[in-house]
Amino acid sequence: MLLLLLILCEQLRLLYECIPMAYIIEQAGGKATTGTVDILDIVPESIHQRTPIFLGSKDDIEDIVKIFKKYEQT
Repeated sequence: MLLLLLILCEQLRLLYECIPMAYIIEQAGGKATTGTVDILDIVPESIHQRTPIFLGSKDDIEDIVKIFKKYEQT
């Protein structure tokens, strides 16, 4: 059974919530993204910067990234 956690309604604080969760998920073999950028690749611009986050297995998150790329407006 695959675990997929989507947090869409609220954007979480990057430094205090997203990065720690992303680190744990990636150490466990999963992946964390905003849909376009890996969470751990984001350089914070402010202390309280907020971002959407998708956490889960690599396969599930790669599916989400494909959907974002498919419907991305250029």
